[in-house]
Amino acid sequence: MPGTDNISNSPEKIYRKRVRKITRNFFLHIHSPRIYPFSMKPGYTFGLGIVLGFLFLIMIFTGVLLMLHYTPSVESAYNSVKDIVHVVPGGRIIRNIHRLASHAMVITVFLHLLRVFYTGSYLGGRYVNWIIGVAMFVVVLFMSFSGYLLPWDQLSYWAVTIGSNIAASARELTDLLGITGILDIGGFFQRLLIGSETVGQTALTRFFMLHVIFLPLTLLVLTAVHLWRIRKEGGLSRPVAISSRETDKLLAWPMLMWVELSIFLSVIALLVLFSFFIEAPLLEPANPSHPENPAKSPWYFLGIQELVSYSAFAGGLLVPVLFLYFLVSIPYKDKEEQYIGVWFSGRRGIKVLLYAILLSVFTVCVQVFVMVRWGWLRNWFPDISQWFVMLVNPATITVMIFAAYSVYIRRKSGSSRMAAISLFTSSMVALIIFTAIGIWFRGANWEFVFR
Repeated sequence: MPGTDNISNSPEKIYRKRVRKITRNFFLHIHSPRIYPFSMKPGYTFGLGIVLGFLFLIMIFTGVLLMLHYTPSVESAYNSVKDIVHVVPGGRIIRNIHRLASHAMVITVFLHLLRVFYTGSYLGGRYVNWIIGVAMFVVVLFMSFSGYLLPWDQLSYWAVTIGSNIAASARELTDLLGITGILDIGGFFQRLLIGSETVGQTALTRFFMLHVIFLPLTLLVLTAVHLWRIRKEGGLSRPVAISSRETDKLLAWPMLMWVELSIFLSVIALLVLFSFFIEAPLLEPANPSHPENPAKSPWYFLGIQELVSYSAFAGGLLVPVLFLYFLVSIPYKDKEEQYIGVWFSGRRGIKVLLYAILLSVFTVCVQVFVMVRWGWLRNWFPDISQWFVMLVNPATITVMIFAAYSVYIRRKSGSSRMAAISLFTSSMVALIIFTAIGIWFRGANWEFVFR
């Protein structure tokens, strides 16, 4: 009949077909059938969440391929990795991609955390998803760290040894209290991590199981809940002024799918390209009797290692715990929903942000300059109590200055959002600076070097 084609191709018919593409497909069903145009803006999300998901999938795929040729024992681990690099066809490229994806995940999850905070995406009743995101951030860090030991070379062995010593940092406090023999909290965390006082077969077995089973499954569950919460809460966050009418939404299929496919192919292309030029390191086999100098933790923990060099307890336990507590508590302290979906909460937030950056750079750099030029308390007063060294050091001083400035901003502006921006920004900038110091300005015997 003449009108049949027009009826079958009517807008309503096309709409129903596209909705069915989403609702009837297992993999596509994680998306809403319709999305807000604002959520598609590249400058709002930068696609970081999508990139993070694709990097996770790439890590799983390459990890399975590597696991087929890997032997998790101190006698065979190094040689099995060596065979992967030099004997297994394509093994070197697969290993390079896996390592690059791991580091890219750490960087991307950090940037995603920044994006969510600075756009106020935890506002509007989304506090549960923010907490899940913080948990995912921690899991990604430890998933990368757990894979660090598997090559069983000098770099990985001593990096994990440093990490295990950081886990035992509470011993500084228990030693001062004289209760380590009764209550060894640091030793408990260390044994929980590596199974003994030193890195050995038990540590390798634990790290292997964490890396290939427990942490990936944990991240997979958290990701599923994270995506479910996004759908339940009406999609990605957006400014209050943006219309919430259903008629203003766009169909997810095929527009969003093409965008995601292009991002996926771009991520793969970049990883493959860089894998030809950036080699995953493999030093000589692990030798417990010949430590690396300097022995450094993985780069994403070097900020903490730098703080530990001032005080084991303050840098390795107190400050990280306070930082995680602050991250989790943000949505409970800041409930100013007018800032949701607005980068930096407008002009006032940008001003607070810039001042916080300046404060952080000045506070950290001045203290580092003093240490390099004149030393610290132990250099000035050789007989000073270790209590003062533990409580008065760049880690604790930095925290107190940032907290005091945040309180000042809260009272001056009358805004919990501005106070949160101040404390979050100054903390993140300080973390980046301390990490940079650990990477580029610490040499043999953990002395300052200038290249």
